[in-house]
Amino acid sequence: MENNSEKLYNKFEEEKFEEEKLALICIDIQYHDASPGYGFFKNISRDNKEYKYYFDRLEEKVFPNVKKLQNLFREKKLEIIHVRIEALTKDGRERSLEHKRIGCLVPKGSKAAEFIPKVKPENDEIIISKTASGVFNSTNVDYILKNLGVDKIIIVGVLTNECIETAVRDAADKSYSVYLVKDGTAAFNEDLHNSTLRTLDGVYCSVIETKKLLDKLNKDLKNLNAD
Repeated sequence: MENNSEKLYNKFEEEKFEEEKLALICIDIQYHDASPGYGFFKNISRDNKEYKYYFDRLEEKVFPNVKKLQNLFREKKLEIIHVRIEALTKDGRERSLEHKRIGCLVPKGSKAAEFIPKVKPENDEIIISKTASGVFNSTNVDYILKNLGVDKIIIVGVLTNECIETAVRDAADKSYSVYLVKDGTAAFNEDLHNSTLRTLDGVYCSVIETKKLLDKLNKDLKNLNAD
């Protein structure tokens, strides 16, 4: 039987990036869910077999690719927004019901709330804290992006099938053009990662690899002076 969904959904028009309308959003690349010994992985070591794929992917692909994108955005003086899970209080009493149910608590000012050093914010980059899966549902990120004049966003971070997917869907519903970086995101296993990308690509976002994205950024923004 013919797969009509490809005809319907996988025909995104090629868009040109414009610096004043573009932002990179880095989601939850923090100790809580991207480093063994903290948060979700409090009692998990780096060599744990169940999470080896995840930690290897972070170190070998996600962190280096996110850094490449951050470097280019900084060179071009483009907006980078860093999102993290962090409660407003020590006991997290204001967290979403979802986070309470799954025991997701990142106390205000804790080590778990700190960003992974390799991809941490620099200078005056915007930092947004959330206490739910969806950054668009639980923070003022939409207000911030609209004030910045941004209508195209590039998303990287973790977890592909959770906070990343929610952000992509919500951003698309709010009429942002969304680019999800295939090798700049990760889930706990490859099947979850790939199935999420297949669901989102061509419907809620354009899934794109880092190299192709960097080439496009350099091409579209070649006349942007970094001085």
